[in-house]
Amino acid sequence: MLKGSRQYYIWLGCLTLFILPWFYGSYTQFTQGMVVTGLTDQVSWGIYVANFIFLVGVAAGAVTIVFPAYVYNFAPLKKIAVLGEMLAISAVIVCLLFIVFHMGRPDRLWHMIPGVGIYNFPYSILAWDTLVLTGYFILNAVGACYFLYKRYRGEKINYSFYLPLIFVSIFWAVSIHTVTAFLLSTLPARPMWHHGIMPIRFIATAFAAGPAAIVVVFLVIRSNTKLWIEDKAIDLLSTILVFSLALAIFLAFSEVVTAFYHPTEHASGLRYLMFGAHGVNGLVLWFWTSAVVLTGSCIALMFPSVRKNYQLLPFICALVFVGVWIEKGLCLVIPGSVPTPIGEYLEYSPSYIEIMNSLGNWAIGLIIMTLLIKGAIGVLLGEISGREVKELSLSEEEVQ
Repeated sequence: MLKGSRQYYIWLGCLTLFILPWFYGSYTQFTQGMVVTGLTDQVSWGIYVANFIFLVGVAAGAVTIVFPAYVYNFAPLKKIAVLGEMLAISAVIVCLLFIVFHMGRPDRLWHMIPGVGIYNFPYSILAWDTLVLTGYFILNAVGACYFLYKRYRGEKINYSFYLPLIFVSIFWAVSIHTVTAFLLSTLPARPMWHHGIMPIRFIATAFAAGPAAIVVVFLVIRSNTKLWIEDKAIDLLSTILVFSLALAIFLAFSEVVTAFYHPTEHASGLRYLMFGAHGVNGLVLWFWTSAVVLTGSCIALMFPSVRKNYQLLPFICALVFVGVWIEKGLCLVIPGSVPTPIGEYLEYSPSYIEIMNSLGNWAIGLIIMTLLIKGAIGVLLGEISGREVKELSLSEEEVQ
């Protein structure tokens, strides 16, 4: 995993540059507390929770590889489904990192261990979220390690053991983002979040951002390694992306119409987000940027000629990924707290400590994903093998 081309070392070196400020930011926050962040009593959820919610969706989005690969036996994706599991593992690790930073007091982390601390299960939605995320991580880690170990040893996959893991992980992927949506929608004091459409909207955006990231990763892999990812696999993922994105835009439009057709005080958060209110408008530009980027990308991807243009596709997928991050993070988490339940309009801006820690968490996740995928590719190609005779492709028996 540590051996690679010059571009590979440059990529890892650039990511490492974000780790050094991360050490300083982590030390500062963990010694001085949440006072070094931009969070307040009025806006108590900021960029840490925003990244957490977005990355849970990215982790769940990995199911867009596993589901067609094993439920519909789609061979182009089945050959490389383990790469989706690597993405899910990396995303869950970063999710947990962001939650640790949001707790502010890591020394209280033992309360999240059932039977040891005050876990507050089943009453706390956060306890449910921790439980399903940990379960999803274990399912993907066990499944991926088992698959790669069998490939490494040159042995046949025992599908009576492997397939139940896969099918449970598919349902589990949906559950992790549903529970995350419940984390917001079950707060009646926050009208912008308190509606039943939230879980469906979360799943739709997850199935847009996840495939967007995967398509970019796949195109990078087939341009820089010997592992050839078939066009059919990329075409299916980009199709899932555009349908999910269209559904997410439709749901967001429905919320806007419902809130503004006969506006009440419950539309205050959305009005602040879209147009500003009482002189505060820090999120307006972010909202309209996300709306334009996502709508424009969705319209472009509806044309097959664009979806199959592999020079243009990674840039559009990158725009979708960033657009969903803005929409799901900045434009959902923060305006839910503005105005407050007593009508206060106080804006939140992340401190430089929060920004350093967040960039460091992302860099750690990308390093983990790069190393995991590098190792998995080596095993899939037979370059890392415990067998004397190396094979460069999956056998027909394993693909079936």
